[in-house]
Amino acid sequence: MRLLIKNIKTLVQITEPDHTVVAGKAMKKLKTLDDAWLAIEGDKIAGFGRMEDWEGISDWTNLKVIDATGKFVFPSWCDSHTHLVFAGSREGEFVDRINGLTYEEIASRGGGILNSSNRLKNAPEEELLAGAMERLNEIMLQGTGAVEIKSGYGLSLESELKMLRVIQKLKTLSPLTIKATFLGAHAVPAAYKGRKADYIKLLTEELMPAIQEENLADYCDVFCENNYFTPEETIHILEKGKKHRMIPKVHAEQLSNYGGVLAGVKCGAISVDHLEYVGEAEIEALKGSGTMPTILPGAAFFLSLPHPPARKMIDSGLSLALASDFNPGSSPSGNMNLMIAIACIQYRLTPEEAINAATLNSAYAMGLLETHGSICVGKKANVFITKEIPSIGFIPYAFGSNLVETVILNGKVIEFKQ
Repeated sequence: MRLLIKNIKTLVQITEPDHTVVAGKAMKKLKTLDDAWLAIEGDKIAGFGRMEDWEGISDWTNLKVIDATGKFVFPSWCDSHTHLVFAGSREGEFVDRINGLTYEEIASRGGGILNSSNRLKNAPEEELLAGAMERLNEIMLQGTGAVEIKSGYGLSLESELKMLRVIQKLKTLSPLTIKATFLGAHAVPAAYKGRKADYIKLLTEELMPAIQEENLADYCDVFCENNYFTPEETIHILEKGKKHRMIPKVHAEQLSNYGGVLAGVKCGAISVDHLEYVGEAEIEALKGSGTMPTILPGAAFFLSLPHPPARKMIDSGLSLALASDFNPGSSPSGNMNLMIAIACIQYRLTPEEAINAATLNSAYAMGLLETHGSICVGKKANVFITKEIPSIGFIPYAFGSNLVETVILNGKVIEFKQ
């Protein structure tokens, strides 16, 4: 199958094959091409250029043509941090927060992660799979083409493996590119209250070998936070994960400045995520490391947390990625267009910086930089076509609208049922 998109108003995020992540002042730059065409062969980008240089098509066999007059073409968003396999919603906790309870207070009385864990324990795989597929289709319609999904609501040998097997099935059923993360260290389950060391032993000595045997996870993550896992425990778990072929990630500095970023850098984590309480020491540690700082605007917005110092991190010369944290408790949305808008409106990122964070840099944060995140010959043909819009800045400006009109994944136009 071949596909030609012609008369594109603007083709966004063009890169060369030898590109890398974008950092510091360079994040304000976004290479584009006006009045353009884009050609797709099979599941790869085959070429692009200006319409004035287009000599036409000599072979129309199996060629589908899309006229994108007045429309923009973007590489699909890469969402490098989600928890979208779950059982049931948690709007009751949402109301509790409105009435004055904090995230920690809700968690201390059995809410939060433990609430989702209890629901998931009794949910059959078929129910989890069906719910997750609905969410994947939703974010696909909003322009996401690659997504990372974590376990972490299982918190037991059986339930963690159940979650990871569901994610494995999603990889075969969805056209989205999916990465799996083992997050057994999301919280200490009630059954192990006062016995955290025993729970960590379960994670590292029983779960990790089972995960490796079935090849169920690409990454290992830890929630490094007060009342969850210490920096020392985080390092221990992540180093064990590396021995079982799982690349480290860390939930870091979400509720306090606790040492998660420093632990992640020490372990060579591919990303450290949340970062509301990042300080100077964390910024300095990230400089020169291979660890991608990743902000999750949906969680900070939904929980009314302090804004992560995104502007300061970029101005300090760092790269920055952006993801949704789609989950039932603290960010019940996987809409990356909304996440980009929040980053622009509340964190003062420019549209170009936010788009770089949601494409190239977030592709790096999930190990997909070579295949996703930009318009580049040979990369995966995961793109979307907007409705007719006036400019790139209109994406975050019109924060309440879905401006995605056509989704193309693996070189195929996705047909959505109405």
